[in-house]
Amino acid sequence: MSERSAAQHSDMLLFLTDEQLRQGIEAMFFAYQGFTADPDRILSEMAYGRAHHRAVHFINRAPGTTVNNLLGILGVTKQSLNRVLRTLIEDGLVESKVGRVDKRERHLFLTDAGAELERKLSDAQRARMRAAYRDAGAEAVTGFRAVLEAMMDKDMRRKSRALKESST
Repeated sequence: MSERSAAQHSDMLLFLTDEQLRQGIEAMFFAYQGFTADPDRILSEMAYGRAHHRAVHFINRAPGTTVNNLLGILGVTKQSLNRVLRTLIEDGLVESKVGRVDKRERHLFLTDAGAELERKLSDAQRARMRAAYRDAGAEAVTGFRAVLEAMMDKDMRRKSRALKESST
């Protein structure tokens, strides 16, 4: 796509009707159902929910993260995170270690079993995303990412970028 046609195309996107936006919202709802369906099946066999999945995902992305950092990423209450972490620790999926510098901090790591669970969950989601990206084409991948990042509030965008930068 030339620069001129890309600019014209992006200008067209700025003038979406309410109905087109409503359809986009509905597509997001249905896509989210599909995106979470496979992990939900795996988690339900263990009597876990999406909060467990999110915790395992972000502990895997940042091994040694603190409970406070995880609270900030997930945006949940300390009570609800502690409930999730307690089950993951009791079931041998997450290990909590006392901080070396600050003994009040707890650093979180996946055990081998936790890493295996995370792999199963993310493999299912990566397969779905890979197929969707392949069907949509290379231009759609960049556009989709841009839309998702634009939908994040400033603080979430900062957290997302920091996580991305720490993994490169």
